Amino acid sequence: MSNKTVIVADDTAFVRDRFATALVGAGHRALTVKSAAELLTHFRGDLTQIDLLVLDLRLPHAGGVELVRAIRKIDGGRVPILVFSGTIASAGEVKDLAALGVAGYVNEYSAVQVAYRFGNTIAAALTLNLSKGGLAIRTMSPLEQHAKVRVRFRLPGSKVDVEADSRVGWSDRRVGMGLQFEKVDPTDQGAIDEFVDQHFFTNRKA
Repeated sequence: MSNKTVIVADDTAFVRDRFATALVGAGHRALTVKSAAELLTHFRGDLTQIDLLVLDLRLPHAGGVELVRAIRKIDGGRVPILVFSGTIASAGEVKDLAALGVAGYVNEYSAVQVAYRFGNTIAAALTLNLSKGGLAIRTMSPLEQHAKVRVRFRLPGSKVDVEADSRVGWSDRRVGMGLQFEKVDPTDQGAIDEFVDQHFFTNRKA
């Protein structure tokens, strides 16, 4: 397999560095950018030097589906794009991204095993992303929007399960579903807040 050039576009240094290290370790070339302006500059340069883009949809000052549209106006759909799953805001964005030829989705952080109960049904899945107010789950059988769910998971490095009453905020069979926490024990919420602050924000740079 020939070496490839991959752009990693994310405003979090930890995420950029982790992906770049993995790519270089696999024998590829990694270019990292932290803003939409930097990213578009690369695309306006020599497109033949770009083999793949791994993209955070929430880059500062410009992002979302409009950023992908701007890229497609430059490259005509030539460069495969992987989107960080945790930056998706809604099922509508998933549909818009599919129409723009986005190749797929990738998780910024290590997946966490999740068990959830809906009525008398108990299922297991992996997280796509975690925030202080909810989590996204990777599943090909998502529940309907607004469904009430009891969810249980364990934060990485913890030996204690976190439980929360939740509702489905968005649902899409190609990606999974987003659960919004509605009732969480204060101790569990504190553990979630601390984990998110440590892993998602302390490494952000202006």
